[in-house]
Order: sequence, then structure tokens, then C-alpha cells
Amino acid sequence: MKKIEIACFILESALIAQKAGADRVELCADISVGGTTPTIEIIKQARENLTIDLYAMIRPRGGNFVYSDTEFEQMKSEIETIKKLRVNGFVFGILNEDKAINIEQNITLVELAKPFPCTFHRAFDEVSNYEKALEDVIFCGFSTILTSGTFPNVMEGKEVLKQLVIQANNRIEIMPGGGLRSTNISELNEMVNANWYHSSAITDGSEIANPEEITQLKNKLNLK
Repeated sequence: MKKIEIACFILESALIAQKAGADRVELCADISVGGTTPTIEIIKQARENLTIDLYAMIRPRGGNFVYSDTEFEQMKSEIETIKKLRVNGFVFGILNEDKAINIEQNITLVELAKPFPCTFHRAFDEVSNYEKALEDVIFCGFSTILTSGTFPNVMEGKEVLKQLVIQANNRIEIMPGGGLRSTNISELNEMVNANWYHSSAITDGSEIANPEEITQLKNKLNLK
């Protein structure tokens, strides 16, 4: 059975995602910049109301994925605090100025997050060499890479996504996300054949997931 993670920017979306059959929630704040660290309060509320897995985004601001020493210390502090809230995993990613994976800082955060698994988020789509970046992310200890295949959306990046799944060879999950909808998930899955897929399932320009869209995503992904 292939699985769906829903990116949720408000609590209402997380509740809708669970009810509609999502397998996991990625909880973030600030949809306008693609997600930042959610507040402690919304994480607590989500954990109280969700029985499915809950991953928390760790991202101090929008913009690029090169962080100052102060921002890096903030990320470490957030992981230490949020670990105590019974989340199931973390989502983050740090790059160097040259768009390569920042191995030292990512390893530090992955180690800090243990025993919880970590997803390297769409910072991956900015790397200059995705084949090397994949090996670096595996080396850092991540369990999943969320990516649109280094293109603006998954359909443009489908060839790269297919190559990433082949190169990963079950050493790490490649989770396509970015413009993923029920209208294209069947075609994408047929080509890429990943185990996990990621969508906000927002279809109306709001911040709220569409329950019918989530159901359709799940159904089309697992058509026999």
C-alpha cells in the first residue's frame, strides 16, 4: 500500500487529512513562504487530536536554506523542545552557499532528533548536483527526501524523480511533492514508483486541505 503525506499549515487541515485517510501530516506554519516551524501550541493541539504520524517542520524563516549561526542554534533548540511533544519525526534541510548539502549541520540535527526519523525537505530542489546530493543526504542519516525532482513541480521533474528512486535503491525514501494533485498522481506514480507521495491537497487557494482531494489522491495511488 502506497502512502500519502499531507502538508498542513493550520490545525483544521491536519484534522481533515486524518479523517480523509492520509497516512501522515507534515505540520508547518506560514504557507506564503512554503512552510516554517509551527508554534508549540499548534503542535500540542495536533498531537492531542491526531492518531496518525505527525512530522514537524524545522525552518526558522522563508527564503534560502543557508543559515546563520544564530538560526542554526534556533533549529537545534526547536528540535530539543518539540521532541518532548510526542511528534513522530522532523522535516528540515540545510545547504551551503554553493548549493551543496551542508553535511556537518545536517548530521548535527539528525543526531539531535534521534530516535525520530528526519525528512530532508525541498531544499533538495536547489542543489546543483542531485546525484551527489542524494548520497550526501543518505550519509547524513535522513530517512526520506521530499523533492519535486529539482524542477518547480513533480511533473516537470518526473524524469529526475525516477532516477532518484533508482539511485536510492531502497536506502532512503524518495517522496515526490510539489504540485502533486489527484489529476497527475497516477501518471507520476506509474513512472516514478515511489512508496510515499506528498501534497497540500489545497485546491481553492486557501490554507485548508480539500478532503475529497485527499481521498482521490489515496484512491488513485492504490488502484489495482
